[in-house]
Amino acid sequence: MPRKVWIISSQKLKIFFILCMGIFIIVGGFFVNNSLIPVFSTKEGPAAFYRADINEKKVALTFNISWGEDKALPILDILKEKEVKAAFFISAAWAERHPDIVQRMMEDGHTIGNHGYRYEHYPRLEEEEIIKDLNLSHKKLKDVTEQDVKYFRPPHGDFDKSVLETVDRFGYSVVHWSVGGQDWENPGVDTIVNNITDEIKPGDVILLHASDSAKQTGEALPIIIDKLLEENYSFVGIEELISQAEASMEEIN
Repeated sequence: MPRKVWIISSQKLKIFFILCMGIFIIVGGFFVNNSLIPVFSTKEGPAAFYRADINEKKVALTFNISWGEDKALPILDILKEKEVKAAFFISAAWAERHPDIVQRMMEDGHTIGNHGYRYEHYPRLEEEEIIKDLNLSHKKLKDVTEQDVKYFRPPHGDFDKSVLETVDRFGYSVVHWSVGGQDWENPGVDTIVNNITDEIKPGDVILLHASDSAKQTGEALPIIIDKLLEENYSFVGIEELISQAEASMEEIN
């Protein structure tokens, strides 16, 4: 399905700021400085990007992180050694506790994405609770990164149409994934590697974890990178993959 980019006119911009003020009133505290443009919109509403429909052997590497500090730095060291850029979707509560690691991510040229604050399943929350979590996570990440983070991955990767519509009001582009290593289950290094390298296709978004609970990711990561490079894949930023030709959307009921 082709992606469509919203172009904000002056009239839409006025409406946009009215919506932002409405959010501020509902939450009663946190206001998001919303200068971001949502990437994906369909006739049915906003959609989540999970892979690009391209023939070039390009993939994007992404990590979720919400807990611990022991595994993140070795993963950053591997990525630097392999000269691979990735996107890190980080819990804002984690970012508050580890601003030095976030700074290292940014210095190394990685993309920072929002992974919520409370790390709860959004579809189980009331809309006002989601709005509050989005406001809080956006503010805390901006405090740490000094930038408006524009990509969002819901906690647990769990969302539905209602969640997408709420997130869309904040101007985020929701990024899911198309292939994952299931590394959070610690199934063994070989299994993590095979889960990705056996299923990979051009345009895929790869999911791994940099939390301390994913104990085998650091060992699997250089093997995955080397195998994909041997197969003539290149690792590109999520921004480049999103911009490629046509993008596939996750259909949400």
